[in-house]
Amino acid sequence: QVQLVETGGGLVQAGGSLRLSCAASGRTFSSYAMAWFRQAPGKEREFVAAINWGGGSTYYADSVKGRFTISRDNAKNTVYLQMNSLRPGDTAVYYCAADVKVIPPKFADSYEYECWGQGTEVTVSS
Repeated sequence: QVQLVETGGGLVQAGGSLRLSCAASGRTFSSYAMAWFRQAPGKEREFVAAINWGGGSTYYADSVKGRFTISRDNAKNTVYLQMNSLRPGDTAVYYCAADVKVIPPKFADSYEYECWGQGTEVTVSS
């Protein structure tokens, strides 16, 4: 398993940008598919974006497509989520997730991920 620590959350005005980082411990980071999920108050956790182990394939929820970009640096054991054109509806706690077995059809399913971070809060004001 890997341990995950998210950073980069905060308060931003609508239209602004934030970059979230998820640092992973362990020497096998490059073997893991990585994803970002989010959970708004009173709502279920939802898929945001995912990236395969090598970084060559990315997947996005329709609600963030064109505004968010997921990337990874395996040399730094870190995955990123660049969030642009933020909206109040993006307000949530953002979680980083990792799994070594998950494959593309299941990337959006939170139950497929074994490892989770503690979350970082993002608040977008109108």
